[in-house]
Amino acid sequence: MKQFYKSKSLLRLSFLFAVLFSVIFVLNSCKKDDDDEFEDHIVQFEAKIVTNGPTPPPTPPVTGTFSTVVTQIGTGQSTTFNPTGTTWTSGEQFVSSSQSQLNLAANANLPYADSKLIVSIWVDGEVAKSDTVVGSGPKNAAVMHSFLEL
Repeated sequence: MKQFYKSKSLLRLSFLFAVLFSVIFVLNSCKKDDDDEFEDHIVQFEAKIVTNGPTPPPTPPVTGTFSTVVTQIGTGQSTTFNPTGTTWTSGEQFVSSSQSQLNLAANANLPYADSKLIVSIWVDGEVAKSDTVVGSGPKNAAVMHSFLEL
């Protein structure tokens, strides 16, 4: 009879522990996680050709031309061939900081020795990284920005 009583108590105790463990598990899983590990940022890429030519400028004016502009967000790459104009910008886009790295590279043919190729990465309305190359002929400029804190 005592054996039956002990097994009944053990069964009740086991049931109590199972219920208690289930309640703790449910309460812990419902706890709100206030620490957002990653944030969204507004990112824009920009490449610009500044033609600092002779004064007065020749008629018709000579401007530089882009060959390619390459952007990369995380592992996703986009290439634009022969964009028109002297300024190229990507649209504003939301990027999670989980993407960790942004890259921008541009190739252009510049007409004068003091012409400039400027590439910039804008994050949340401010220039995060920028690079300028000066000279004539084919020029390359590239910048990268990382969201990881080192």
